[in-house]
Formats: sequence, structure tokens, C-alpha cells
Amino acid sequence: MPVLDIKTLKAELRTGDSVLGLDLGSKTIGLAISDPMLIVASPLETIRRSKFTKDLIRLKAIMTDRNVGALVLGLPISMDGTEGPRCQSTRQFAVNVLADTEIPIAFWDERLSTSAVQRLLIGEADMTRKRRAEVVDKMAAAYILQGALDMIGR
Repeated sequence: MPVLDIKTLKAELRTGDSVLGLDLGSKTIGLAISDPMLIVASPLETIRRSKFTKDLIRLKAIMTDRNVGALVLGLPISMDGTEGPRCQSTRQFAVNVLADTEIPIAFWDERLSTSAVQRLLIGEADMTRKRRAEVVDKMAAAYILQGALDMIGR
């Protein structure tokens, strides 16, 4: 299964499938899950990264448990629109996942997702720095996935 455009992703899903959103960091992977109607993204968990094989085993378990039909990976495009090393790393992660699974994958521009979530957690939720660190990755994944779901739903 190739990497798909976000607009064509919905056609690859079966009724009742959910979508898993990923915010890939160098140390963690934030995860968010959609509802089966593809309307709402909810934060799920944060995986501490180790070896790719271990990370993939955990992702595959979640995909099975949650009836995931596709992945949306946040693509960390620079503010000037260029793709740097982090984008290259994210694209390689997708290639590695596709080498082991048949799941459709789409990318979503994640510019400012983490900073938007940080502002929300500081301003509205008034969370401590420690608590923000615990939830920011999965909240950023939900922010990324919600943007993709909004595009799919249009």
C-alpha cells in the first residue's frame, strides 16, 4: 500500500475503521485515535521510542485492538514550507511501516501543532510543566489527526 493523499485516504477505509494519528518525536510517539465515524480525534497514549521493531509491535497491537484502518503521520514541515531532516525521518518511518504492514498511510502538515497544544495546556488547562510533558505528545497527535479528519469530512 503506498502513501496516500489525505483526500483519498477515506476511500481505503472500511465501515467502522478508525484512524490512528501519530506525532513522531525523536524520543516519543504521540498517538491519537479517531472514532469510527471519522469525526473526532482523541488522545490515546505516548510510546517511549526504542528500537523500530519494538515500536512497530506496539503500534500493530494498537491497530488490531482499535480496528485501525489507516495511519496519519504528522509531517514536520518547516515554517518556510521546506522539508528538513525531521521530514526525511518521518517519511522513512512510513517506508519502514509499509515494509511490514499493508495499512494505508497519509501525511498531515503538523506545523505549530505542538506549540498550539502547549498554549492550550498552559492557558486553558493551567497544567504544570511536568503534567504537560506527560500529555503533550498525544495531544499533539490528536491535533494533527483532527485536522486530517476535518479535511476527510469535507
